[in-house]
Amino acid sequence: MNIDGLRSALRREPFQQFAIRLADGRTVPVRHPEFVAVGPRLVLVVDEDNSWSIIEPLLIVSLDSLPKRNGENGKRRKRPPRG
Repeated sequence: MNIDGLRSALRREPFQQFAIRLADGRTVPVRHPEFVAVGPRLVLVVDEDNSWSIIEPLLIVSLDSLPKRNGENGKRRKRPPRG
C-alpha cells in the first residue's frame, strides 16, 4: 500500500469508513476523513474518543472497509423536536 492509496480513500465521495491494517496486525479505524492528517513520512489518525495513532506509511499493509455501525446510513439523523 502506498500513501497515494490512502489519500485516494480519504477523498472518496461519498466517504466510506475504513480501517488501516498495519504490518504487526493492528487495525486503526478511520471514521471520517477530517480525523486523518497525511504527511510525507507520517500519518496521524484521531479516533472519536480522542485517542490517536501515529503511523509510518511503510507499515500500512492494506485498507479494509468497515461495516456501518447501528443507525449509520451516511446521513445525519434528525433530532426529535423538543417539547
